[in-house]
Amino acid sequence: MAEHKPLKIIVVLGSVRPGNYTSRAAAVVVNELEKDPEVAVEVVDPSTLELPPPGVGVDSPVSQELQEKVRTASGVVLATPEYHGSFSSVMKLVIENLGFPSALSGKPVALLGVAAGSIGAIKSLEQLRGVCAHVGAIALPLPVSVANVRKAFAEDGSVRDPAVDKLVRRVATGLLGYLRQHVCPRIHLEQLLREGVVESRPS
Repeated sequence: MAEHKPLKIIVVLGSVRPGNYTSRAAAVVVNELEKDPEVAVEVVDPSTLELPPPGVGVDSPVSQELQEKVRTASGVVLATPEYHGSFSSVMKLVIENLGFPSALSGKPVALLGVAAGSIGAIKSLEQLRGVCAHVGAIALPLPVSVANVRKAFAEDGSVRDPAVDKLVRRVATGLLGYLRQHVCPRIHLEQLLREGVVESRPS
């Protein structure tokens, strides 16, 4: 029997380019998440999925499976490159395939952006936060932006600068901190109430 882990985190990649830096940054987040024995991590790589374009096949089996993965997750990480001053069309395609109401609705979402320029992925993260808010997701504060990404990562995927490594890992620790402070206690209380363990007390 598979070991039950109470926290399921979905990490969505926003790039399909071979050797992309988004995947390298996301791998650092996954590494940090997997240090926690209570966390199960699954990476959604759009390059392996045949996602239909918007308005064509949101009820396709691929879309339905993706929606179920996100819907049953405790939290989500969205990782995107900055392309032409915005987040990637790949990330938008994933979001479009999450249905309406979106499977992201009510989900805590941590944002990670990478960019080749010196100011980082600020524009893309601002716009992605707006889309998350529109579909009802809970975009966490302090999104992480990695600037000069070509210099930040070595060919083997390791982070050259310890400060950048720590910054990227904050995506994981911040999301887990939010879940444990705000989501897990509520879920635990609801479970106790359903099972009749908690009895109401007279005032």
